[in-house]
Amino acid sequence: MIQMIKWHEERVIPVNIEVIWKLFELENIQRIMPNVIENKVLEQKEGMAGSKYQQKYREGKRIETYIVENLEYENTPQRKHNKIGFTLAKAFEIETSFTLVKMNEEETNFIYSGQNKGLNFLGKVLLKLGGEKNNNKVVSDFINRVENESLIEESKK
Repeated sequence: MIQMIKWHEERVIPVNIEVIWKLFELENIQRIMPNVIENKVLEQKEGMAGSKYQQKYREGKRIETYIVENLEYENTPQRKHNKIGFTLAKAFEIETSFTLVKMNEEETNFIYSGQNKGLNFLGKVLLKLGGEKNNNKVVSDFINRVENESLIEESKK
């Protein structure tokens, strides 16, 4: 039985690193994660690692509330990185990381990776039912949304 799904995708986006990184700021996060309907800071740590947020996520008619923690954070002119972790519905332990690497002024390599681990019988069954194909679509949709929103933001300049 599938107990964990992992992913790692990269795409070069023809937009400056700073423009893309702005989409990951709290006030802009819904542009790239439209199902996140609320994002409340619970604890903000210096350097961001260890900071915690309460997030509300809409899945159809259901709303899940969970705590997100920044596990790693880097913000330099050449590289931006944020790794987060959270437990969803007491069934899944999810870690994802968003990394931007500046290639030049007009191009950024976007790396999206993570894992989703079933914590109990229900979580493992749901992972098996949802499967890797569904997860790949979610990952691909997210990367496309980040690229599209980046291009929209870039065109406003």
